[in-house]
Amino acid sequence: MERVRKPEWLKISIGANERYTETKRIVESHCLHTICSSGRCPNMGECWGRGTATFMIGGNICTRSCKFCNTQTGRPLPLDPQEPTHVAESVRLMKLSHAVVTSVDRDDLPDLGAAHWAQTIREIRRLNPETTIEVLIPDFQGRRELVEQVIEARSDIISHNMETVRRISPLVRSAARYDTSLEVIRQIAASGITAKSGIMVGLGETPAEVEELMDDLRAAGCQIMTIGQYLQPSHRHYPVSEYITPDQFKRYEETGLAKGFTQVESGPLVRSSYHAEKSLRYLKK
Repeated sequence: MERVRKPEWLKISIGANERYTETKRIVESHCLHTICSSGRCPNMGECWGRGTATFMIGGNICTRSCKFCNTQTGRPLPLDPQEPTHVAESVRLMKLSHAVVTSVDRDDLPDLGAAHWAQTIREIRRLNPETTIEVLIPDFQGRRELVEQVIEARSDIISHNMETVRRISPLVRSAARYDTSLEVIRQIAASGITAKSGIMVGLGETPAEVEELMDDLRAAGCQIMTIGQYLQPSHRHYPVSEYITPDQFKRYEETGLAKGFTQVESGPLVRSSYHAEKSLRYLKK
C-alpha cells in the first residue's frame, strides 16, 4: 500500500524554552511517565513550553496492543504506591491550574487499576485544592463498580475516548468495544460529572459515520468532544487512510456544536488533552 504523503499543515517545529526545560526536568526527576512522550504527541513542545503535561499513571507498559497506539505493550511492573503522591507533588511544582491524568490499561490487576486511579485523584486534590482535575480513563472492561470508584474520587472532568467510528473500532482497538465505551460515557454523565470523549480521523471513516458517532455520544450525555488527525506511529501500526483537511475539521466542529456539545476541539493536531484547560472555561460559562 502506497503511503499517503503528510501535508504542510501537519508539519510543526518543536521549539524549547525555559518553561519546556523546567517541565522536562520535573517529569524526569520525579520518575514520571507522560503520554506526551509515550504517545509521541505533536504538541509536546507547545504544551511543555506552557508548563502543562499529561501524566500517565500505572507505569508505561500497557496490557493491550491497539493498532493506533505507540505506548509499549507487554507485562507491566507492579504499581508504584508512591506514584499518586509524586504526581500530586509535580502538579504543585508546575503550578498547574488544570491537571490532566491518563493511564495505560492494567488488565493484569484484579481491580484493573481503579483504586490507584482514585488515590491519584485524591492526592492531587489534597496537595492542590485550587487545581481542577481532568482524567482520561480506560474502559475498565465495562465493570461499572470500577468506573464508579473513579467517579467517587470526584475529578472535574472524566474523559473516555471512543477513538474511532463503530465500523473501524474492531479493526484498531485490541480489546475495547464501541458499545462498552458508550456505556462508560453514559455512567460518567449520569453521575453529574462532565463527560468528554475523543476520536481520531483519517482511518478510513466517512463524515456520515463521524456524525453517527456524535449522535451516539450526545445520547450518552457527552458534553465535550475532541477530533484530531490520526498519525501512524510506525510502519507496524495501522496505516493512515487520508489526511483530513482543516476545512473538514472546521465542518466537524460546527456540526458537533449544532448537535449540542458544549465544546468541540477539532483540528489536525488536536489530541485528547490538547488545550484541555479551555474545557473548564467553557463549563464555567
